[in-house]
Amino acid sequence: MSGGVDSSTVAAILRERGGPIIGLTMQLWNQRRLPQLQSDGPAPHRCCSLDDVYDARRVAEHLGISYYVINFEREFEETVVRPFVDDYLSGRTPIPCTRCNNHVKFDQLLVTARQIGADRIATGHYARVRHNRETGRYELLRAVDENKDQSYFLFGLTQEQLARTEFPLGELTKQEVREIARRLAVPVAEKPESQEICFVPTGNYVRFIESYLQEQGTVEHGEGEQSQMGKLGEAGEVVSTSGEVIGRHSGLHHYTVGQRRGLGLAAGHPVYVVALDRGNNRLVVGEDGELRRASCEVCNVNWIPYGVPRNPVRAAVRIRNRHVPADAEITPLDATTARVSFVEPQRAITPGQAAVFYDGARVLGGGWISK
Repeated sequence: MSGGVDSSTVAAILRERGGPIIGLTMQLWNQRRLPQLQSDGPAPHRCCSLDDVYDARRVAEHLGISYYVINFEREFEETVVRPFVDDYLSGRTPIPCTRCNNHVKFDQLLVTARQIGADRIATGHYARVRHNRETGRYELLRAVDENKDQSYFLFGLTQEQLARTEFPLGELTKQEVREIARRLAVPVAEKPESQEICFVPTGNYVRFIESYLQEQGTVEHGEGEQSQMGKLGEAGEVVSTSGEVIGRHSGLHHYTVGQRRGLGLAAGHPVYVVALDRGNNRLVVGEDGELRRASCEVCNVNWIPYGVPRNPVRAAVRIRNRHVPADAEITPLDATTARVSFVEPQRAITPGQAAVFYDGARVLGGGWISK
């Protein structure tokens, strides 16, 4: 129970069906850390805030169910926050919500649920799970509401995790969820959507990374011994795709592939970040056409409806959450890596993002874009 309308409505739906249920909220991040990041104006609504914990408790009391807050701060920092920082410093653009799903929500939370006697967990994600009797495997499907579908962030779920998970909202639209919440008098029925990552209060990733590393005592600027998590803010060259030096940058963590604004270049025509060359600390820029690539490699691949295929697989591949899935061929290179070859070159394929494979509504699997 995150305290939002979706997970609260799930609890209300399950309570109405009957049977014992328990509400669990994960305490993931100490909101009092890094006070320098707090803005002076109204706080933006982000998931897993202290207000959300209060709202989740109110909903549990309204439903008359047992409720517990589970502290996962250490696990969350180790498996989500630090990799988030490492990825940016290494020239990748991470997806912390997917890592949280893989390593906390559907891993540590399932362990805790089992310890308190719960057989399954249900969440407010918009996705679907079904069991294929012919193959004996569980399958992940996109939600009925395409605008709310979150299957992209769930590609890493294992068979064991899928077997013990329910997504009651997968067959519903957001409007229908609101209507159910109102009918069941859920206290947060009119609560707005969360907009920010829980540990980045203002949405400014760069400020968070700088403040976090200062807190950890691992920040270095410019020359000097390499820090534990890499140098931060080390200036370097901005080069064209042909290798011509055309400017300077103030640290690769300020940029991501496809970025146009904030480059500080007077090229006379639009230029975009094409690549982040971490090895040479160079920012590579070019024209829009140079952002398009026909293939990429993915690592830590998770296949869902079957094991690692022996032959190439045709699928529609999504390389960002809002990316329109593009036709491609996925060729397994080994048990955990694969090459994705697109029929048409795709714009801004970004290391650190996920490539998720679809066959219609069914999620075949996915992996992290490595190069």
